[in-house]
Amino acid sequence: MTREMTLAVDCGGGGIKASVLDGQGTMVAPPKRTPTPYPLPPELLVQTIVDLAAQLPEAHRVTVGMPGMIRHGVVIATPHYITKDGPRSRVLPELVEKWDHFDMGQAVESALGIPTKVLNDAEVAGAGVITGRGLEMIITLGTGLGNAVFDGGQLAPHVEVSQGPIRWGLTYDDYIGEHERLRLGDVHWSRRVRRVVDGLRPMYMWDRLYLGGGNSKRIVPSYRDRLGEDVIIVPNDAGIIGGVRSWEL
Repeated sequence: MTREMTLAVDCGGGGIKASVLDGQGTMVAPPKRTPTPYPLPPELLVQTIVDLAAQLPEAHRVTVGMPGMIRHGVVIATPHYITKDGPRSRVLPELVEKWDHFDMGQAVESALGIPTKVLNDAEVAGAGVITGRGLEMIITLGTGLGNAVFDGGQLAPHVEVSQGPIRWGLTYDDYIGEHERLRLGDVHWSRRVRRVVDGLRPMYMWDRLYLGGGNSKRIVPSYRDRLGEDVIIVPNDAGIIGGVRSWEL
């Protein structure tokens, strides 16, 4: 190959998808997707990534985005992969132990034999959409809530907003996660999204907020139009497209 290619893997609570990107962040092959297997010890996630990579063109490096607190490629905590059957199912202590400080970056690099960068999935998505000007934040709406903040194009230390309390003793994940969207319907769920945006705005005072993830398209027009001029809804493929620019963070 004459161009540097990046394998980008977006690991979610319900599905794992991957594609290969050229230097401009353009997909050179249709993305491959597989349901997230549960229970999911670290070695199974690594093998799932290897299996997806085998279905795609050769790459020179790999970017992995996954939920939770990730520091320098090491998993400090992850909310979904420690459960028996997926989000909101029983937490398995043995999985908590296996994931605790697991070096995902080193494991994937050893398995694929190419340089690897592992970040929080919202951080990867943000890398794909930010302008590099001012204080920019991304919130991803999917199984739960993901977030990342960038100042002048530089990634800020991660804060796991999803685990913070919002109201009625609920976390942000509880309040606007996929299970609540299904229970409430898109209209009432969209109202909650607006409340979250309005509540976080004075905390972060962003110049621009991006709403991404698979459920951002579910925000109904009546609430989308009232989110504010500082809010931009971005496509879900940002979680893959950001795989190239993540290497500049």
